[in-house]
Amino acid sequence: MSQKSVCFIGAGNMTRSIVSGLINSGYAPKLINVTNPSQPKLDAMATDFGVHTFQNNLEGAKRAEIIVLSVKPQLMQQVCEQLSALDLKGKLIMTIAAGITAKRYSDYLKQPIKLIRTMPNTPTQIGMGLTGLFACEGVSYEHKRLAEQLMQTGGEIIWVDKEQELNDVIALAGSSPAYFFLFMEAMVESAVKKGVNENKARQMAQQAALGAAEMVKHNSEISLAQLRLNVTSKGGTTAQAIDTFEKGNLRGLVDNAMTNCIARAEEMSEQF
Repeated sequence: MSQKSVCFIGAGNMTRSIVSGLINSGYAPKLINVTNPSQPKLDAMATDFGVHTFQNNLEGAKRAEIIVLSVKPQLMQQVCEQLSALDLKGKLIMTIAAGITAKRYSDYLKQPIKLIRTMPNTPTQIGMGLTGLFACEGVSYEHKRLAEQLMQTGGEIIWVDKEQELNDVIALAGSSPAYFFLFMEAMVESAVKKGVNENKARQMAQQAALGAAEMVKHNSEISLAQLRLNVTSKGGTTAQAIDTFEKGNLRGLVDNAMTNCIARAEEMSEQF
């Protein structure tokens, strides 16, 4: 696929991870523009990747065929109202933000737009992420492929058919790395209390998590329940641990957490 000029509005961690992936995949640095109010972040982007940088959003955006809005939700309206001074006809707008609906972007930008909402997770920073995408009405096949080209540098992608389904992506993939971090944190804390060296405890927990994830990936024909049962000998140590989780209603806690995550995303759609 041919490379198009792209401008990232915001130079945070997600922008860095996507730009890094693009450069590593052979994307031309001269086609990548990054804007940010902080000059040190821009200097780092220019030094590390050789891309064009601007403190003025309009200067960077007007050069690009694809504009990626990579700022915090509370800053999105301000940024979009700045960009509304440009004629965005023909440009693809992509956004990396939870909660803000497609209609809201149209209102902020004060003109019809071709928009793709994306929801990546933090493992995108190491090429092991997952990004959910939703294409609004009027987005062409070519624009969808361009969006895939950008986001696949961070890992796997999945398209959703309805905008509301992005909230499910947030609960299941966008926020979930923190769930696993919390679980691993609790495991390490328990081990340290029992006298295990913290560094060794972390090494064991992270390798177990990585190995478990790889087993799931490489055994797609086997259900998650069966994979669990394969490790759980009747009357054994694993069975005792699993029984403790079940009696503590781990499944109910997970369900409540994901439900509350989705509810917060829905609240944000009203807030911003």
